[in-house]
Amino acid sequence: MDGGLFRMVPADEPTERAGHEAVGAGPDSSGEPGRAPTAPLAVRMRPRELDEIVGQRHLLAEGSPLRRLVEGAAPASVLLYGPPGTGKTTLASLVSNAIGRRFVALSALSAGVKEVRGVIEEARRRLVHARQSTVLFIDEVHRFSKTQQDALLGAVEDRIVLLVAATTENPSFSVVAPLLSRSLVLQLQPLEDDDLRELLRRAVRDERGLAERVRLTDEAEDHIVRLAGGDARRALTALEAAADAIPDDGEIDLATVEATVDKAAVRYDRDGDQHYDVISAFVKSIRGSDVDAALHYLARMIEAGEDPRFLARRLVVHASEDIGMADPTALQSAVAAAHAVQFIGMPEGRLALAQATVHLATAPKSNAVIAGIDAALGDVRAGLAGTVPAHLRDGHYSGAKRLGHAQGYRYPHNVPEGVLAQQYPPDTLVGRDYYEPTQRGVERTLAERVPKLRRTIRGE
Repeated sequence: MDGGLFRMVPADEPTERAGHEAVGAGPDSSGEPGRAPTAPLAVRMRPRELDEIVGQRHLLAEGSPLRRLVEGAAPASVLLYGPPGTGKTTLASLVSNAIGRRFVALSALSAGVKEVRGVIEEARRRLVHARQSTVLFIDEVHRFSKTQQDALLGAVEDRIVLLVAATTENPSFSVVAPLLSRSLVLQLQPLEDDDLRELLRRAVRDERGLAERVRLTDEAEDHIVRLAGGDARRALTALEAAADAIPDDGEIDLATVEATVDKAAVRYDRDGDQHYDVISAFVKSIRGSDVDAALHYLARMIEAGEDPRFLARRLVVHASEDIGMADPTALQSAVAAAHAVQFIGMPEGRLALAQATVHLATAPKSNAVIAGIDAALGDVRAGLAGTVPAHLRDGHYSGAKRLGHAQGYRYPHNVPEGVLAQQYPPDTLVGRDYYEPTQRGVERTLAERVPKLRRTIRGE
């Protein structure tokens, strides 16, 4: 943030805003009440009141906790959780405008326990002596350590501060449980296409924005919306870049946008819940035999810089888990892709990953392998191990014969069929079936063969 941990208010900048003392670094670095004309378009167009917010209708209905908080009526601390460009900082700014509240912002990148405690002590003093409440805004709260988050607990519990924390990561994984239980978690969603269009049109005509010095064609607007991926900040940044590339009274067309913004936003965090959500969707698309969806999620992860070795490992796992003996070559394909990625690297490795993905997604499916091994593991863990039959034990050492080991073992290759009656499992597991072939793919043949083998082996 500007000015380090706290943005100090310049002497010539107003210090009162609707009854609110402007101390500390607000979420808007452009300087209230008037935003600097040189500030980025996304900053200049930041909503100044609730009615200007687009999107997040599920959180801003009349009487909702967030609306009451912004209007100064609700005392609850909140965790605003959502992807970039969905309004977390804007909502924090609106909360800070509530009459009678002092606003302080900390940077999770640079603040320590000392700074947190300092803010809390000052908030306690003002609450006691001036009956003035303090809103503490912490952006990227997931970057706070456990110790730093723990330092907030008492002040949040006693309402010494009203905490408004923003995070792009799932609070269930990134925020300590005690702080989570003391806060209202509100999830913000990516903006819908119509919301982004409204935002772009407002920015073109508004005096804070481009003040109608340019025109935006429908094709260009559609392209910006598509590139933004639900991110308001990215949409306005793309609009500003395109506007700067043409003269006043010019027209922003599709070619202008394509020339100034060439890459769409990819919502993916390799260390956050997006990582788990997208890989989960990838695997489930393969399992569901939707090859197109599987390729989409693969492309999304590749474009976001996911480790290709991780992708290859998931393919190897699911070749056995979701396909197994319905197509035994699926595992070979996945292992080959893993070797190819290791051998040639990226970007060429994407081809092997895509080939394996197509193979797995279009292959017949069976979970008989994982069901069989898990059932066997369940029995072992339950104590159903038993003693290895004597005729199956190792007889290649001195004294084995005296112990009766390997005596009476029948060699299957000595009979024409290659299969004969003989006990293989421990006594406690005789007759237990683990592998149950399906009627899909190669397993259709196994579904006929396995019962015959069992009857012969068991002498039935």
